[in-house]
Amino acid sequence: MTSTGHTPAVTPSPEPRRGRTRPPARRATPLTVGVEEEFLLVDPVSRELRADAEKVVAEAAGELGDRVGPEITRYQVETRTDPHSSLAGLADQVRSTRRSLAHAAARQGLRVISTGTPVLAPPGPPPLADGPRYARSAETFRALDDEQIACACHIHVGVPDLATALRISNHLRPWIPLLIVLSANSPFWDGRDTGYASWRTTTWGRWPVAGPPPYFTSPSHFEELVAAFLATGALMDRGGLYWHIRPSHHVPTLEFRAADAAATPDDTVLLAGIARAMVATAHTAVDAGEPALRPSDDMLRAACWRAARDGITGETIDPATGRLTPAVTQVEALLSRLRPALDRHGDTDLVHTLWARLRTRGGGAEGQRAAYRRNAALTDVVDHLVDTTSPPA
Repeated sequence: MTSTGHTPAVTPSPEPRRGRTRPPARRATPLTVGVEEEFLLVDPVSRELRADAEKVVAEAAGELGDRVGPEITRYQVETRTDPHSSLAGLADQVRSTRRSLAHAAARQGLRVISTGTPVLAPPGPPPLADGPRYARSAETFRALDDEQIACACHIHVGVPDLATALRISNHLRPWIPLLIVLSANSPFWDGRDTGYASWRTTTWGRWPVAGPPPYFTSPSHFEELVAAFLATGALMDRGGLYWHIRPSHHVPTLEFRAADAAATPDDTVLLAGIARAMVATAHTAVDAGEPALRPSDDMLRAACWRAARDGITGETIDPATGRLTPAVTQVEALLSRLRPALDRHGDTDLVHTLWARLRTRGGGAEGQRAAYRRNAALTDVVDHLVDTTSPPA
């Protein structure tokens, strides 16, 4: 949409026509939700990154099986949960998986931290994991791969098909900045404070297909756009669709990719509960034929930037008005909007409890900076992250 001086910040966009409107279907079955978490490996003495991912993956696989694997650099390890209908069940698996990974790393003389960007890293480009895809990525994207030490929390919510996923994505676009706010956990990069709560969000914005997703008018619109990216070399494959929300290319889910690697297991569970409620709420709106709010692309990008800079303690852009309001106020309004979906899934008490904890203690970025202020030591930040990544049961 072209913006002019008289264009409002948000324009309601009608849903693509799908034939006769039917009453909203009542979905008794809860939507499934699962997460993928990326972690960094550090030396317990120097606190710098260690390129021993293959050893830790092999060690952890004895307990986690195929739910643990490598990432693009040898500094990183990824874990995956099963899909869950119960948020409490997901919470149990997130915590136990983090404990298993931490114990496996310790047996290899290492520690695990959950942060969007490294605090202390050896100089030079990161060592990439073995494999033709990673070699091809380095050849195609060149110095962009030097910033691939960034870690995320990816949330998958089950959806029936591509068309539904795209219509839901259209409704969720305005709320992406709040996911960045809630998860901001990457203030440090290259041994210094960047001034951002989520520096990872900023670095990922440099990729050719990244940031807020487009507004899709149909599945064919999506497929045509992906085909054009592939044909021009902007994508190697569908795994390179780095939008903040995307239809997964390998499982029937809508995948949220906006979040930094979460500071604590509780933060991961909070994000998962909110993401599922967002999908359920948007699904209801789609069924009812309600129009999606459609911020201009420029305004949505600016809102994501502001959320990444200031995190939970600052102000961000209200998608309905285009004005700055406190981030906490916007999260409270979102939770109120999501209340029916949270109630329907039985998640209300858990989500509100976890939100109260996050609001009281501050987000991941605030925790990292508080650790640094104690002695002006980056090693203290790493020690803090070791403690919060897998706290005692």
